[in-house]
Amino acid sequence: MRPTPFTLIQGAATAAVLTRLARGRTRREPLKAGRSPAPRDTISVVIPARDEEHRIASCLVALTRDPDIAEVLVVDDCSTDATADVARDGGARVIAGEPLPDGWCGKAWALQQGLDEATGDVVVFIDADAAPRTGLARELTALLEEVDLVTAGPRFHCAKAGERLLHPSMAVTIPYRTGPGDAVGWQPQASRAIANGQCLAIRRDTIERAGGWTRVKANMTEDVALARALRADGLTMTFVDACDLLEVKMYESARETWNGWGRSLMAPDSSTPLRQIEDLAVLWLTLALPLPRLLTRTGTPLDGVLLAIRCAMHAALARSYAPRGAAFWLSPLADVPVMARLTWSVLRPSRSWRGRTYSRENAHRSGT
Repeated sequence: MRPTPFTLIQGAATAAVLTRLARGRTRREPLKAGRSPAPRDTISVVIPARDEEHRIASCLVALTRDPDIAEVLVVDDCSTDATADVARDGGARVIAGEPLPDGWCGKAWALQQGLDEATGDVVVFIDADAAPRTGLARELTALLEEVDLVTAGPRFHCAKAGERLLHPSMAVTIPYRTGPGDAVGWQPQASRAIANGQCLAIRRDTIERAGGWTRVKANMTEDVALARALRADGLTMTFVDACDLLEVKMYESARETWNGWGRSLMAPDSSTPLRQIEDLAVLWLTLALPLPRLLTRTGTPLDGVLLAIRCAMHAALARSYAPRGAAFWLSPLADVPVMARLTWSVLRPSRSWRGRTYSRENAHRSGT
């Protein structure tokens, strides 16, 4: 039987995804505490925090007791709660954030203020919703002997069933678009580079020479924008599995997951419109549609292959989630609504977050 145009297009999308995923044959080992010798470099940790009084203490417990870390800086980004007091009680040095200047997004501004105050040879940027373990900073710093930027993937703590249903379905779209970022000896194209802003490590002189966070000051997805700016400069980077040393509780509910990660996951202010259209097409064709097509008996053998790949990818993600439960394993059933949400985020990108609304035009004057 002659293949239909849809099957030909789906086949091309499948080839693109398989080419990306094939890099996963040679991946870096997950980080383990104590694997590397004590660092020769001094290490600063910078934590941007806005209204994080209920989460900042958990972030600080291991950091302030880690002998490898010279200083822990919390940038209080004009919080309206007791974030600053909790951070001081937790042993951090608190920097009172300055009012947001024109043309800046809030997190990038907080990160830049932390960078300006940091004194370490290496700066580790960690989000306030993260719970790092002792030894994380040492292992990240060791990797900076090989590359210029290290970004780490955590274990996600999804307490409620709705989160465990949605979050993995959203997360799997990343390797479908970019392939595994921890492939040994591989560097992404600048337009394909991504970073996880929940945990980044870089030498202070490297990021300062690159222009610091000023380079991406108007980007709401400042982590992705920075990775792409640095790769455009010819700098190197790697992603690393830090599940055993870093846990993150991103959201408190399915609604927050839907709104929050759905807003930023496609990095609409750090990608060209053409790249976003390409990514959406590939995701719909290879990730979201095969199961519905098979269930409605309109699918082809290729849809069966794609469903098998989807299931294999889901099993590979299991390490990154705790707890899991039935909702996690049923997560592929959420692929169609998740793709609808991501498509909407591309068509109607939001420029509001944490009580602030930003001008979209500013992003085009930033570093992306």
